[in-house]
Amino acid sequence: MKELVIVSGKGGTGKTSISAALAFLAPQKVIVDCDVDAANFHLVSGAVVRQTHTFTAGFEPVVDSKVCTQCGKCSDLCRFEAIRAGVITASLNCEGCGVCAFNCPEHAISMQEKQAGQWFVSDTRFGSLIHAELGLAIENSGKLVSKVRQEAKRIAGVKKLPLVIIDGPPGIGCPAIAAISGANLALAVVEPSLSGMHDLQRLWELTRHFQLPLAVCINKATLNSTNTHTIIEWCNKQEVPIVGKIPYNDVFRNALQTEKTVMEIPNDEVQEQVLELWYNLSNLLGVVPTNSIMNRLFHKMNTITNK
Repeated sequence: MKELVIVSGKGGTGKTSISAALAFLAPQKVIVDCDVDAANFHLVSGAVVRQTHTFTAGFEPVVDSKVCTQCGKCSDLCRFEAIRAGVITASLNCEGCGVCAFNCPEHAISMQEKQAGQWFVSDTRFGSLIHAELGLAIENSGKLVSKVRQEAKRIAGVKKLPLVIIDGPPGIGCPAIAAISGANLALAVVEPSLSGMHDLQRLWELTRHFQLPLAVCINKATLNSTNTHTIIEWCNKQEVPIVGKIPYNDVFRNALQTEKTVMEIPNDEVQEQVLELWYNLSNLLGVVPTNSIMNRLFHKMNTITNK
């Protein structure tokens, strides 16, 4: 079983659009949306939730009002001003440290594990999708990312599927680290901009630290040919393979508006490049690249190219 994780330095690079297109093309796979803070893969995949599970992480104080004497000691000790005389007045401020419970003279406060979100197993037109929704102001996104990845690998093992495609969270923080750790290949989707080049260097440093192979897809490559060339030169210097160069095209916007992938809307220019991207990735991963749908698309592209 191989894990391909698609990452980006920031939101808006087209990471999910590329992930969805790859999910459309890959013949046998499980899909994971690890952007648990702002999951959106289900919007383009026609997801129908089949299972809903509670995600618990961290602790929160629970006050037994029958025992509490409202002495105010918890208020004096809480540096976050989350509790007033035995009443939780600002739950979002609570860090779950347990100082109030530990020091309550009446033992009226107990720390209980709190619900931090939900994770889902859904059916899509591409196969099984594991995705999640982190609760408001919850900081355990890395733990939730690990949970959905674990479930995806379990399902892939049960169904004997050779590939897990992970739509990773943007950036290089805890959620991104949880998404890439132990994967087989990371695909960085970058834009030809100054910030895009800086983000690519940070992703390269992150993946190098975890000894994870990195490949690059330059999205919107035709927007700035100078910056695209600079990215290519940098990748060549670092021996990072460029597996795709996707031109800027309104088909991406049109696809999102109609809840489809770019492979489901006729556009020979973009589809040819995405097909090339998938073939390059499948070679790096060592997985079978084709199914009946892709064979028809590839035949169509070869016919157009040879005219």
